Amino acid sequence: MPPAEEVRKRSTSDYIFGKVLGEGSFSTVYLAKDIHTNKEHAIKVVEKAHVIREKKTEAIMREKEVLRILGNACPYFVRLYWTFQDSDRLYFVLSYAKNGDVLSQIDKHTHLSIECTRYYLAELILGLEYLHSKNIIHRDLKPENLLFDENWHILITDFGSAKIVSSENGHEERNNIRSENKYPYRRRNSFVGTAQFVSPEMLAETASSFASDLWALGCIAYQMAYGQMPFTGGSEYIIFQKILKLDYTFSEDFPRGVKDLVEQLLVLEPNNRLGARDERCYSSLRQHSFFSVLNWDDLGPPPKISEDTVEDMVHEIPDDLEPGLDPEQVSRLHLSLLTPNPVVNRKKSPPNRKITDLTDTEIQQRLEAQKTNIYHSFVEDNLILKQGFIDKKKGLFSRKRMFLLTLGPHLYYVDPVTMTLKGEIPWSSDIKAEAKNFKTFFIYTPNRKYYLEDPEGYALEWCKAIEDLKNYYFSDET
Repeated sequence: MPPAEEVRKRSTSDYIFGKVLGEGSFSTVYLAKDIHTNKEHAIKVVEKAHVIREKKTEAIMREKEVLRILGNACPYFVRLYWTFQDSDRLYFVLSYAKNGDVLSQIDKHTHLSIECTRYYLAELILGLEYLHSKNIIHRDLKPENLLFDENWHILITDFGSAKIVSSENGHEERNNIRSENKYPYRRRNSFVGTAQFVSPEMLAETASSFASDLWALGCIAYQMAYGQMPFTGGSEYIIFQKILKLDYTFSEDFPRGVKDLVEQLLVLEPNNRLGARDERCYSSLRQHSFFSVLNWDDLGPPPKISEDTVEDMVHEIPDDLEPGLDPEQVSRLHLSLLTPNPVVNRKKSPPNRKITDLTDTEIQQRLEAQKTNIYHSFVEDNLILKQGFIDKKKGLFSRKRMFLLTLGPHLYYVDPVTMTLKGEIPWSSDIKAEAKNFKTFFIYTPNRKYYLEDPEGYALEWCKAIEDLKNYYFSDET
């Protein structure tokens, strides 16, 4: 029997949520600390309503199953520690990669050194060996999905597009490919992955295989060594045309060893890519001259990406926060992204506390802290409960505005470019907020319907906050 701790059901009350690490189309990743072990994790929070509406349930379940299969036997993957859910969300408790992703380091330093390119490609190859031995195709490998752990080793992440292969030869079933369009690259849904890294066989709607990940490996090698992607263009259509025609070039100063490796991976015929036909998994990749100086049985410690790359072991979650992730805490975490100093954090509060459940002392403390917020001057000394950039649509046009939901109640919107107050959505007992999907929502007032889009995907949170505020001020009337 596993220890009791291993089988006890988890919930948000087991974690203190410290900050937002990243946001996807239907999920948000938070840095959180386990209150039992003080271990830091990345917790991926997925909104159920959006997943169901956008028909992403299969992708979420596939990602969970891939992470379960991978377990913790190979060090080059993020680890899934726990999963749990509540009425609104799914939670994936994952490894925290505290040093960010490969793309950030490429952007910061223009490109990676030859030593770093060689080392991290080798770690990626070892990861692919294990992944493919488990009959899993990643299908969305790119620098953003290669993270750095606290010791600067690679962690492969994001398995929402992965395929668990059921046939012996590693090819997908044909019935997963639906489009019959002669030019499949015109349809966004006719492939999975990211435009610049998608393999030609997936664009041509033939079956993807493990070799599709080898194509992405070639694209990553190019970008690590040179800082740019091999296939670029002003639109996905142009990018896809270039991929299908193998239309890319090398500059004169492109590193020779990496160039040869890339040329043997970016091959239109999947079976002709380096490693695709190896009897012993990827032995030809290991034997490529670019890796001749490596000991594949022990790669050793990673080289420094730059002299200013230092380890920072300071925990980033304050000790005075309370566990859980209610709407007020979500608002606080997202507000902290926009203000130089976070608002004063409250102490213990009852479960399911509403965004309006504040004592007079808390209001005064937060108002004092709010003075550092550059948007404080627009809200007439009212406490900001939630704020964020929203695209406000009118006719054929949309304008980015900073929306500020405050006590009062008020819902101001400000032009963030000119820093001028553009207006305020009027409040009454008849106000109503309705989410169309994860990004789009409407606010109905007696005289107008507002069309709004949150590019970060928090329409549901906005609607919940507006409803809470409405009930707080107009409960007697409704």
